[in-house]
Amino acid sequence: MALDRATFGISEESLQYMVLEKSDMPEEFQGFQVVREGPLDNETMAQHGFQGNTPERFRTLGRVTGFMRELGETSNAGDGFNFLGATVAHLFDNPKTVTDWMHEVFIKDFEANIGESVGEDQQLISTKRLETSGFFDEAVALKVLQGGTSGLVSSTVLDFRVGRILGVAFVGTVGDHERLDLATQLAQSLERQIVKVVLGAV
Repeated sequence: MALDRATFGISEESLQYMVLEKSDMPEEFQGFQVVREGPLDNETMAQHGFQGNTPERFRTLGRVTGFMRELGETSNAGDGFNFLGATVAHLFDNPKTVTDWMHEVFIKDFEANIGESVGEDQQLISTKRLETSGFFDEAVALKVLQGGTSGLVSSTVLDFRVGRILGVAFVGTVGDHERLDLATQLAQSLERQIVKVVLGAV
């Protein structure tokens, strides 16, 4: 596929132009502020991932690096409030390694760590696979529920492939809620932006 081939011309520096600016995100996030953004190398991924992950594992699986931008809002943190919206662009060696990652790392690592600690005072309670549609190529999604002393938090996470680039969109919500529609809107905007950068329109 021509678009797949075009992604081999992408450099690590291009990733920062793929993640969404606030103005390109759904209306839901327009009042939010950037809380975290920057490069996401394999070492950082391993530090903030599940126990036992290493930069070497991620590199062996074909992941080169990534770039992320998170927007957050805490002032209205009642049940059902979406407090976080984020997009990430990951660069891989080739399209196959993206597909492998989506199934062998994203899906399987979450499912294998149910009941384990995630972050400070948080436990991964459950995961649920969600059906996705409307993407240029393959896409997978999960609703992840975690809890701790401060209560329940849900993440709806959607991964999709554009050649050797993995796009990720996620929505964080207070309480036990699925936000697939909103995560899909976010992911489709991210997909359009990735394609623009790949085709040199940015």
